[in-house]
Amino acid sequence: MAKKLMKGNEAIAEAAVCAGATYYFAYPITPQSEVAEYLARRLPEVGGVFVQAESEVAVGNMLFGAACAGKRVFTTSSSPGVSLMQEAISYMAGAHLPAVIVNIMRGGPGLGGILPAQSDYFQAVKGGGHGDYRLIVLAPSSVQEAVDLMMLAFHLADKYRSPVMMIGDGMIGQMMESVEFPDKVQEPPLPPKDWALTGAKGRNPFIIKSLFLDPVALEKNSILLAEKYRIIKEEEVRWELYNVNDSNRLLICSYGTMARICQTAIDELTDEGISVGLFRPISLFPFPEKVIYEEASKPNIKALLTIEMSMGQMVEDIERAVVGVKPVGFFGRTGGIVPSPDEVKDAVKRQLESVSRKKQV
Repeated sequence: MAKKLMKGNEAIAEAAVCAGATYYFAYPITPQSEVAEYLARRLPEVGGVFVQAESEVAVGNMLFGAACAGKRVFTTSSSPGVSLMQEAISYMAGAHLPAVIVNIMRGGPGLGGILPAQSDYFQAVKGGGHGDYRLIVLAPSSVQEAVDLMMLAFHLADKYRSPVMMIGDGMIGQMMESVEFPDKVQEPPLPPKDWALTGAKGRNPFIIKSLFLDPVALEKNSILLAEKYRIIKEEEVRWELYNVNDSNRLLICSYGTMARICQTAIDELTDEGISVGLFRPISLFPFPEKVIYEEASKPNIKALLTIEMSMGQMVEDIERAVVGVKPVGFFGRTGGIVPSPDEVKDAVKRQLESVSRKKQV
């Protein structure tokens, strides 16, 4: 595997091609438009199809149709564009259809701005559309990891017949790093797509749908989805620990590229004699609840601190996971402003001082 220097958006596009995804529907929006630009040239080289739709609403419906045929289909967008796809994403989840959606997040709410943010966490992990459904959600922290997770996303989508979302802030899409692509993608065996619509010749016709007017049938489908998500929670949890050891006094919780900034802060704090570890969830759903609870329960950990490029979203899942075993603080910036390592260090020191004062009282 030879290394290539690539912009994140282009690397994500090439990773999809490597994964055998040849049906791509999208509408341009900053800061991910380079994906479509790249694939407009690349997909015809591999016999693929790119359709620039008239809107993100249309993109969602195109994904639904192509997914029904059993093809590896995907789209990329950014925050407000993904909002427009939510109805179709809910439909695909309800119809048990595999698809991959990439959100290169920008600031919001509303049209917001075009600079990086992490304020779409709720939308991704809580189900941005309607009904009892979830998405598998993956969050890379580097361009190489975006490549790896993009290829994993298609496998998980087919394995579980479910939409999968990969979220990264605008920095992931715009930064350039060296990446490697496998010469040949080798995947574990997948179940046959005997559900796909290939034409009714030679078999009885059937329908893929998310409409169940019989309440008993609708409840049965929701129960099937819930059981699927239970299995996903058992099998697909992913995380990384950095500088975690028995001398840690505090554990930072962060994801995506913000976690990389936190690593720099942790290294500098170590030089100052302050031992801090990092918990980085890679799968935001399923969330690594057991892992963070076990780490928070260690006697050397005095507090946790969630660092996000938002006004505080993942912090709610951290608080829920640790169920009060240790205090949880939060520091974040948004609107496209990225916290610096110095700001992270100051937040760590404030959190430790706060815990120390409460202990004295």
